[in-house]
Amino acid sequence: MIVTFLGTGTSQGVPVIGCDCQVCSSLDFRDQRFRASVWIEVDGQSIVVDTGPDFRQQMLRERVRKLDAVLFTHEHKDHTAGLDDVRSFNFLQQKDMPIYGRDTVIKNIRNEYHYAFAEKKYPGVPSITTNNVDGQFDIAGTEITPIDVLHYKLPVHGYRIKDFVYITDAKTIDQSEIEKIKGCEVLVLNALQREPHISHFTLQEALEFIDFINPKRAFLTHISHKMGLHKNVSEELPDGVSIAYDGLKISI
Repeated sequence: MIVTFLGTGTSQGVPVIGCDCQVCSSLDFRDQRFRASVWIEVDGQSIVVDTGPDFRQQMLRERVRKLDAVLFTHEHKDHTAGLDDVRSFNFLQQKDMPIYGRDTVIKNIRNEYHYAFAEKKYPGVPSITTNNVDGQFDIAGTEITPIDVLHYKLPVHGYRIKDFVYITDAKTIDQSEIEKIKGCEVLVLNALQREPHISHFTLQEALEFIDFINPKRAFLTHISHKMGLHKNVSEELPDGVSIAYDGLKISI
């Protein structure tokens, strides 16, 4: 399995429009973050988790020419706003794009992209098939386990594929869902900033959770400009934990 971090930023991305803090002004490419998303290559399949506003640029940067499915964590626009651009893959592959998400996410997408589901479609709109996620499922034989977390009060899905777990926009995780995470080799977890936040893990909370799960490797994502410079944060992290950056590739 190869996982590519397409984006590691929070909802505004980094740099933030109009901000001249040291992070937003940094020339280090690792401090420039698209909205959070990952590309997973596994069992000959190409799967993306979330299509945020930067989806087009992410696909172009990584030169992705094949996409078999999209998994959605939740319905916020920083995770869904780029879905229209799957039409390029419709054209390349000459087939619909299957998307997966909980019922509320699929309903939201059908509303936001109503033109893609119209009875009489305008030529060139995306061709999408929807799949409601309510428990473990598979894509062409690849088993995927959804992990229920809370983003304040909003239900969000993390996903486990084999020994890889990806969780973004989490603040609370019940014990029953933690059991689904245990034993993973690689854990990706959101860590928004250092200060307390109502709907995201802080850096300290993320590190405590990682220490409890004890994976071989862990990566922090969904990073705000308030976290600090990538170089400085990296020096603070314990062994086996890294702050992810856009374009980072890992093999599992």
